[in-house]
Amino acid sequence: MIKKPNWQDFDHIDVWIFDLDNTLYPSHCDLFVQMDKKMGEFVSQYLQVEYDEAKKIQKEYFSEYGTTLNGLMHRHGMDAAAYLEYVHDLEIDHIEQDIKLNEALDQLDGRKVIFTNASDAHARNISKQIGIDHHFDDIFDIHQSDFIPKPEMSVYKKFLEEFDIDPTKSVFFEDMAKNLKPAHDLGMKTVWIPNKAHWSHEQSEGEHIHYVADDLSQWLTDLVSDKPAKS
Repeated sequence: MIKKPNWQDFDHIDVWIFDLDNTLYPSHCDLFVQMDKKMGEFVSQYLQVEYDEAKKIQKEYFSEYGTTLNGLMHRHGMDAAAYLEYVHDLEIDHIEQDIKLNEALDQLDGRKVIFTNASDAHARNISKQIGIDHHFDDIFDIHQSDFIPKPEMSVYKKFLEEFDIDPTKSVFFEDMAKNLKPAHDLGMKTVWIPNKAHWSHEQSEGEHIHYVADDLSQWLTDLVSDKPAKS
């Protein structure tokens, strides 16, 4: 794992792929705290159980199925629409526009896409709040993956095919280390954005992580500052 970016290692990249939550914005924004609470509330209401029991079920489904949503769909045949609308109805006014990230993205040649286990609406809402929505050509969300979450390999293959991406000319930024393994295996360059949550660090040892970026905005700024000036 390397922390300092080197432009020579990225000058062949023509597609820049970003996870959304805890990647395009820092984890200290605590949006996941809101989402986690709302997921528990939804499970409690949907299954008619006490909140504490709902939280246990939520964590069990997340561990076994990759997302709470996927677990509810498999175990209970739940329709996804109401769940996604409820858990993504968040307070985001406290998230400031990321000027540094906006400027860095502007200097990256090629397509930029979002690849998320969340919904398209959530991705658009958050990226607009950060002030970077105009940079992204496409969003591949949980609907397009048929509600199968990362790190299922079939999802990555569908993503690459649908957006006509050559994995050997792409880089994937993601906060969950285990979600970088399929990307690496398909030939993508990988950058891990770690946070304090235990699930961020699952499977964080290994050759599937090429770079570590503790601060995405600063890391990309350092990367583009290493970019040779055009003659």
